[in-house]
Amino acid sequence: MLYFKDLLAGKKDKKLLSILCCPVSHKGLSLARTELLASINVAIGAGELSNRDGIVLENSLKEALVTDDGKTMYPVDDGIPVLLEGEAVALDQLGSR
Repeated sequence: MLYFKDLLAGKKDKKLLSILCCPVSHKGLSLARTELLASINVAIGAGELSNRDGIVLENSLKEALVTDDGKTMYPVDDGIPVLLEGEAVALDQLGSR
């Protein structure tokens, strides 16, 4: 399994993360912390999380990118960030998790 974080292990590759941005707000992105990812996966398991296209997420995530303001999450699928507007997930759906 390829992980996006493994691609960022080298100095050059960390620059990649610094140039990635949210396609909607243009805010910077960072890897989701373990605690946030756990909350996201609990919400996915409960069927409580949907993307901008209105599709309820069914599969837990191993990685995700989060905007600098912490409002939006993008999944990372097999090490590839899915930076499509419709795939964005508003993190306010997590409530007080």
